[in-house]
Amino acid sequence: MNAPALSPGAAAVMRRLNGADYQAYLVGGCVRDALLGRPVHDHDLCTDATPEQMLACLTGLRVIPTGIAHGTLTVLCDGEAIEVTTFRCDGAYAPDHRHPQQVRFVPSLEEDLRRRDFTVNAMAWHPDTGLIDPFGGRQDLQAGVLRCVGDPAQRLREDALRILRGLRFAARYQWSPEPQTAAAMHQLRGLLSHISGERIFSELKGWLAAPDPSQTLLTFADVVSTILPELAPAVGFDQKSRYHCYDVYTHSVYALCRVPPEPEPVRLALLLHDSGKPSCCTEQDGVRHFYGHAAESERLARQALTRLKADRRTLDTVALLVRRHDDPIEPTPAAVCRWLNRLGEDTLRKLLLVKMGDTLAHAPATTVPRRRAVEQAGRVLDQVIAARDCFSLKDLAVGGQDLLALGFAPGPALGSVLQTLLAQVVDGALPNERTALLAAAEQLRTEP
Repeated sequence: MNAPALSPGAAAVMRRLNGADYQAYLVGGCVRDALLGRPVHDHDLCTDATPEQMLACLTGLRVIPTGIAHGTLTVLCDGEAIEVTTFRCDGAYAPDHRHPQQVRFVPSLEEDLRRRDFTVNAMAWHPDTGLIDPFGGRQDLQAGVLRCVGDPAQRLREDALRILRGLRFAARYQWSPEPQTAAAMHQLRGLLSHISGERIFSELKGWLAAPDPSQTLLTFADVVSTILPELAPAVGFDQKSRYHCYDVYTHSVYALCRVPPEPEPVRLALLLHDSGKPSCCTEQDGVRHFYGHAAESERLARQALTRLKADRRTLDTVALLVRRHDDPIEPTPAAVCRWLNRLGEDTLRKLLLVKMGDTLAHAPATTVPRRRAVEQAGRVLDQVIAARDCFSLKDLAVGGQDLLALGFAPGPALGSVLQTLLAQVVDGALPNERTALLAAAEQLRTEP
């Protein structure tokens, strides 16, 4: 495993502290990621200096008291923001299962590391002394194990968000929570009700952004159902269809893992795209049907993302993708142009990704024609964009001023005529040529 390296800013702050006879170490995620050979983005330090002592030896640098009550300062140095925290141990945690009610500064690095969440985050490093790893974090890194420091139940009761944070780590790095840690995550999932929607949503997005989060999403379906109760009925719900070999929830998980993590709304949409199936289910001759499930899934997606305080753009995009995920897209230029007119290029490409993920998570014997149709629609889309075909009013060869010159009155009727002309161009009934469009507009103007 690779040895950590100090960034210029972290090295400068460490020199200041060491020069004043204080201890200072790289700590936490930067040590973990360096040992894994991954890029390090944030260089955090811990020290035995109190906040007041830090301020005294960091004169001349800009220091922001971001969490001074808990011993944390942010130092701006060499274009970096270096977070420096005094060695501490946490007192009793607040009833919100999120924050300590008080902290106590301590002189011992090991005591500070003992309060941290997981062994892989409870390592420190100094260029002179090397790695300090009292809880076996490096061994757990090598074994691909996620383990709480100390008693898992105590660690997770202190801060329930650690359940989701741990599962995000497990998905991102393909780690397996060790049995006691996993058991505590299952048992204490109800504490997540104390966590704000914004924090849950942030962790959920990070979880879904892992290259392949399927193992954690399936193993911890009960945790997912706790933060997204809209999905609880989907877990284990047999679809009883030749098109499906998985229950509704498992299908959704595999569907989202069949597409890249970016753009972000696509995986969210796939997680929620069939959430309405259980409540829309009808059964005939042992075969289940889910008429109207797209609209119900959209309702549930809006409900979930509103509760999680998702931004409006994400909410609306996910809802649209969920509502349209089953709509056929005929792979012809005219049909694709109509979809472009309706959604725009960016959203249409997201919808094709949703349809591809959904298709690839169906029963293998049924996926070939559906996959080919989506692929063909994508190729037609590329051709339409490359040819700069007309699919929106901005592409039309005439505009409002042209119609005003013909004698049209300003107002909604003028816009309606432009939309009619656009629809005829998209359908191939009219060429996108100024003369032909003006003639058609004149005919519309003189019609009774």
